[in-house]
Amino acid sequence: MLATDQPVPFFDWGSLYAEKADRYAAIIHETAAAGGFILHHAVAGFERALADYIGVRHAVALSNCTSAMELGLRAGGLAPGAEVVLPGHAFIAAAQAIHDAGGRAVPVDMDESGRHVDPAAIRAAITARTAAVMMVYVNGTVCDMDEVRAIAAEHGLPIVEDAAQALGATFGGTQAGRFGQWAAFSFYPSKTLGCFGDAGALVTDDDALAERVRAMRNHGAGADKVIREDCAVWGTNSRMDNIQAAVLLDKIAWYDQAIARRREIAAKYHEGLCDIAALQLPPAPGTDPRRFDTFQNYDVYCEQRDALREHLAAQGIGTILHWGGIGLHRFRKLGLGGSLPNTDRFLGRALLLPMNHMLRDDQVARTIAAVRSFF
Repeated sequence: MLATDQPVPFFDWGSLYAEKADRYAAIIHETAAAGGFILHHAVAGFERALADYIGVRHAVALSNCTSAMELGLRAGGLAPGAEVVLPGHAFIAAAQAIHDAGGRAVPVDMDESGRHVDPAAIRAAITARTAAVMMVYVNGTVCDMDEVRAIAAEHGLPIVEDAAQALGATFGGTQAGRFGQWAAFSFYPSKTLGCFGDAGALVTDDDALAERVRAMRNHGAGADKVIREDCAVWGTNSRMDNIQAAVLLDKIAWYDQAIARRREIAAKYHEGLCDIAALQLPPAPGTDPRRFDTFQNYDVYCEQRDALREHLAAQGIGTILHWGGIGLHRFRKLGLGGSLPNTDRFLGRALLLPMNHMLRDDQVARTIAAVRSFF
C-alpha cells in the first residue's frame, strides 16, 4: 500500500453514527426519556412515512426482514409443504423464511447476463405444488417484472417480494414493494436505509393481511395491543424497537439524498473502470430507462476475482463476496439443491467494492486506482 494512501473499508460502521452524531444522540435521548420503548408513536410514525414513500396502504414495522418474510407467508396462508420459487442467488434468509413458514424453497437460476433471475427458469420450476413466486432484488436493482408478472398471472400465483436491498429502486416506474401481495424490507445498518441494530418491515395494500401481520408481530394481540382468550392467530415477538423506529423516521426524510450520492459514486466507478475489458460492471445510472437502481452494493465481475480481491486487500481496499460466494442450491444439508450454472458462475466471479453514501470522493478515487493497478 502506498504511504500516501489510506485504507478504504468496505463499510465504515462507526461513520454511520458519526455523520450526524449530535442529531442521533438527541433522538435516542428524547425517545428513551419519554419511555417510548415498544410500539409507541415513533413506530407508527415510521410506518406511515414508509408506506407513503413506497406508495402503499400499509407498512408494518417488524424486528427484522426475515421475520417480515415469514409472517407475510404465514399471513398469506402458505400451506405446509407448499413450494415457493425464488432466485438461487438470494440470501439464505429468504429460504429460511419459507422453511419457517412451513413451505419449501425452490431456487432457480439466473439469466446469462448474470444480474437477474431468469424468467424462463421460474416458469420451468412451477408445479402443482407451487404456491407463490418470491422475487429477490439484489444490490438495489429490480429485474424485468413484466415477464415475471405475466408468468405468475398465467399460473394464478401471487408474487411476494424480498426487497431487503431495494428500497426506492424501480422498474417501469413502479417501486420495489408494489409488484406483489406484500414486500419485506431490511433496515440492517449497512442497508441503504440503515438503523443502529436489526429492523425490518412488511408493506402491502391488503388490509386483512396487514392486520394479521400486526397481530402476529405481538403474540397475536389485537389493534389495542391486548392479548385476549379469543386470539385467532399464533403470533411471535417481532416488534420493531422504538429507538430504531425513531432513527429511521428521521433518516427517511433525507433518504433520497443518500441514494443520489450512491448513484453519483456508481457513475464515478463506471467512468473510472469502464475501459477495462476484463472487468464487467453494472450498468451506469440512467443507462436503462426502465430502471432506477439504488446501488445497495457495487458489484463487479472478473475471472480473476480472487486475485483481484487479494490485490485490493494489499492496497487497503475492503471488499466482500456476494453472500460469501454461496448460492441457495449449495445448501444441500438444508434440503436445497439443483444445478444452477449461471448462478455458480455469477457467485464465482462477483466482487463487491465499497459503496455507501458516506464514501468521500478521494476514497472512491483510491478504490478506482487500486483496481486499475491490478489490470
